[in-house]
Amino acid sequence: MPCVADWLNNPFSIVQGIFAQNVPNSDWEKKVTEYFKEKLKENNATNWVPSLNDVPVHYLKPNSLVKFRCMVQDMFDPEFYMGVYETVDPNTNARVLHFGKYRDVAECGPQQEIDLNSSQTVTSERQTFYCVPVPGESAWVKEAYISASQARVSPSTSYTPSRHKRSYEEDEDMDLHPSKQKEQHIGSGGDIHGCVEPKRLETEASAGHHLISPNCSPPLDLNFPLPGEKGPACLVKVYESWDSFKVNDVLEVYGILSVDPVLSIVNNEERDSSALDPMECMDTAEEQRVHSPPASLVPRIHVILAQKLQHINPLLPACLNEEESKTFVSNFMSELSPVRAELLGFLTHALLGDSLAAEYLILHLISTVYARRDVLPLGKFTVNLSGCPRNSIFTEHIYRIIQQLVPASYRLQMTIENMNHSRFIPHKDYAANRLVSGVLQLASNTSLVVDETQLEQGQLDTTGVHNVTALGNLITWQKVDYDFSYHQMEFPCNINVLITSEGRSLLPSDCQVHLQPQIIPPNMEEYMNSLLTAVLPSVLNKFRIYLSLLRLLDYSISDEVTKAVEEDFVEMRKNDPESITADDLHRTLLVARFLSLSAGQTTLSRERWLRAKQLEALRKARLQQQKCVNGNEL
Repeated sequence: MPCVADWLNNPFSIVQGIFAQNVPNSDWEKKVTEYFKEKLKENNATNWVPSLNDVPVHYLKPNSLVKFRCMVQDMFDPEFYMGVYETVDPNTNARVLHFGKYRDVAECGPQQEIDLNSSQTVTSERQTFYCVPVPGESAWVKEAYISASQARVSPSTSYTPSRHKRSYEEDEDMDLHPSKQKEQHIGSGGDIHGCVEPKRLETEASAGHHLISPNCSPPLDLNFPLPGEKGPACLVKVYESWDSFKVNDVLEVYGILSVDPVLSIVNNEERDSSALDPMECMDTAEEQRVHSPPASLVPRIHVILAQKLQHINPLLPACLNEEESKTFVSNFMSELSPVRAELLGFLTHALLGDSLAAEYLILHLISTVYARRDVLPLGKFTVNLSGCPRNSIFTEHIYRIIQQLVPASYRLQMTIENMNHSRFIPHKDYAANRLVSGVLQLASNTSLVVDETQLEQGQLDTTGVHNVTALGNLITWQKVDYDFSYHQMEFPCNINVLITSEGRSLLPSDCQVHLQPQIIPPNMEEYMNSLLTAVLPSVLNKFRIYLSLLRLLDYSISDEVTKAVEEDFVEMRKNDPESITADDLHRTLLVARFLSLSAGQTTLSRERWLRAKQLEALRKARLQQQKCVNGNEL
């Protein structure tokens, strides 16, 4: 393995070397980026870089190279900094040029002062993103990234861990199992918002201590969209091409970790002084508190390289356009048929023997918004699985199975209490100048399972009505209107929504499939649990690759098939003008699209079109039958 000590452990030494060689040219910045880009292309080099997703902050060396897989939750205003500055020694008048890029605090040697009036000073601009771990990221995704990591880390505090690589969940779990570590330290490991132990702050400025209350409930809300999320929030400082990123994008960033305790001291001093100054209002203090939290709680990453992620499935190549990735794809596509058959069998068992519902669930799980025509999102396929038993065990286990198959998901229990008290829609807090997150602030391709079987009689208040409306808009238009008090701003999204309900859902859907159980297990809990334990991990991984890969494939319909479909539809209208509508054509085309993709075919064939019509006929017949049964009951 090549020597990685310098560029991994001390990237500033590399930057300093390039800066010294190229100043006063501005090319040095480009050369720094190129250097690290080439280094990360080396064999498995990305796996050597420690990830903030896997390793607690106190295990990482300050000013070392780190990576972070995250979602942009908010964007702060651009900030100015000294890109290049000059220091002067008052005694000898010796002058030295320094770079300020990738730093939070300008550095100068002993007996040196910064010359603010120097003609060499270059003022630059950078953008700050507030980033959180991908909301609802599945445990299997986290575990796969951790097992692929070859990063060597050691704690920056005084105690020694039982092993070098440990995830956040395990770190927090230590309080329940003291034997997991060599030296038990005082204080609880906090699980709310990834809170840090008091021991972790030993090397931080003492000013940071009062920000953590004794019961480890941080006064600073880390603003995660979903309740119960763990992991770090980070302030990500971006220096180039920040216009290409937007809120809710999923990024992987490589940069220099900054956890300088001076930041906490400076911010506290600013707050103290502003409290004494009558010209400063409390809003400013609140904004400072949110935008400049203690670095031990919200570390900073100064980005050298950043890329948007097509997906977060660790079993797939990150970029599918590269030559090596094309080989992976073609190899997997050659064995697609048995994988689909096994997945269909697995989901049929999960849906109590209903193979038609299992077919539609596969189509739903590979659906994605592939384009927008005016305001209409094309490719969304929200399925309402009605006829679900009215007990949370079945719907809960269906969600658990989906959670094991997709990289990110969330189960929304549609109770009156949740509707009335949850914060679904993100809103702008003007006092703190930040976007306060909501449950519907999710990354692209997240699976949202709405459990309507939990709904009972009750009254929705104003918040509840707004939340239900927001859910309806998300399903119909694939957008969420964020609340900016004086106006609303549309944020397009691409969320796969599955609604489980007893009868027809109160929410809109593209397709209602009524569940017809062929088996009623005497012990539902035992039956559903045995399904996952019976599947081999290698088979489960194939299911995961299958569902993620097919979402990313292109698809087209030839002119010849288009003409045949049009003629077929005209014939269908002639035979049954009452019940065949334009919506039926649109839905059947969608079913045909995902049916083709599910078989690894990127164009529509006559056979797939006929199969789609057959599936739709079976689905409608079942709904009609259910309507008759319900009608007789009434």
